Amino acid sequence: MADNIYEFSVKDIKGEQKGLEAYKGKVLVIVNVASQCGFTPHYVGLQKLQEDYGDKGLVVLGFPCNQFGGQEPGTEVDIQSFCSTRYSVTFDLFSKVNVNGSEESPLYGYLKECCPGILNTKSVKWNFTKFLVDKTGLPIKRFAPKDDPESMRDDIEKLLKD
Repeated sequence: MADNIYEFSVKDIKGEQKGLEAYKGKVLVIVNVASQCGFTPHYVGLQKLQEDYGDKGLVVLGFPCNQFGGQEPGTEVDIQSFCSTRYSVTFDLFSKVNVNGSEESPLYGYLKECCPGILNTKSVKWNFTKFLVDKTGLPIKRFAPKDDPESMRDDIEKLLKD
């Protein structure tokens, strides 16, 4: 198993490889997103976290996922356009990923191993599952899709102070 998330490389929303070591020293919220999900309004809260804490060292990373009910059917261009025009998203977006199964993103395999869900389950249950990662690149907590981004504030503030 990897030592931290900095060992992973992912494709950004434009399809270019980006090493996660670019985020060293930052507190991260990593979330699988979708534009046609009941939790899509969480984009508002995620963007608010980015705006409120970005200058203090928080970065939100959004990974579109079409594995749950086909709720992210568009292309990366469609996704970026939707996020910026509908929700004024400025946080970093990446290319679509699978978060479960034989073609899951290695990053998500690692996140799930470090932060299992309820009853120690590894699978991501739905879109807008959020993982909180500390400044050293270690995933420390998983938040369920139903958990509003606002509910993450205390944990984020604590990590930003560490």
